[in-house]
Amino acid sequence: MTNGDLRLAVATDAETLSRIRDPLAERGIHAEFVPTSERTIPLDADGSEGAEFDGFDVGFVFPTRMAEGGVIDALLSVPWVNGREAVFRSRHKGEALARLRRAGVRVPRTVVVSNPVSETELREVWARFDPPVVVKPNSTTRGVGVAKVTDLDSFLGVVDYLDLVHDYRATGDRSFLVQEFLPDARDYRVMCVEGEYVGAVERRLPEDVLESGGWKHNVHRGAEATGVRPPAEHREVAERAARALGIRWLGVDLLVSEGRVVVNETNARPTVDAATKYEDGFYDALAGLIRRTAEGNDRGDARDGTV
Repeated sequence: MTNGDLRLAVATDAETLSRIRDPLAERGIHAEFVPTSERTIPLDADGSEGAEFDGFDVGFVFPTRMAEGGVIDALLSVPWVNGREAVFRSRHKGEALARLRRAGVRVPRTVVVSNPVSETELREVWARFDPPVVVKPNSTTRGVGVAKVTDLDSFLGVVDYLDLVHDYRATGDRSFLVQEFLPDARDYRVMCVEGEYVGAVERRLPEDVLESGGWKHNVHRGAEATGVRPPAEHREVAERAARALGIRWLGVDLLVSEGRVVVNETNARPTVDAATKYEDGFYDALAGLIRRTAEGNDRGDARDGTV
């Protein structure tokens, strides 16, 4: 590598790595896959096995599995664009929404339920909403476990299933969210670098799926992501959310329904889409963020909630 080039550790060998590798290499940043899970990691040898972790300057996003990620973090000993705290802050939906609401960012009406609670309390939660409601686990991604419920008995039944899961002692997170359902909402993923808009996609299910009752606009569930430039108001909401959470590389999920624009979720480990779906200068902004992180000159500190 030439003087000034950086080695970037990327903890997932998926679409993001394949898409960012060449554009970042053109800017002197060499992205390399560092496997963090489904492997063995000797810690008691003479150090030769750890050579694969040497020589990196910066990490992209903290690994998905937090326990193994902590081991890799110690061995790499590099700053992360999005570290453990940033990933946790975004992954725990209730915390993210609470921070956003406190900062004046619009979010769906939401109740966080920490199991176990009484049936009386659950009935009181139900009474706060006009059905249907959305029930979602606090910490899952890709729409896993999210359900739309139209009546009280079904709502209590869904919670019964959650109770069964939460009975296992190893279950770390025993909370879930109950949210208002926004009819016919348009779903956007808006990308922000250091609190600034850099691109967006609209996610939409095929018409036949919508007509048959589908409503989860997750790409992993068949939705198509189309590059768009949202109105200024939508972009500003996403930027305010990124700044409020203090996460420098963030996907902000917006729902637009009946004139309302709300932040539904955020993602501190967002998949990078095709370059055509971002604004000109996207990779310059991303490369600049990576360099500032490596040099310790990033604009904000995720620990103090600023960007």
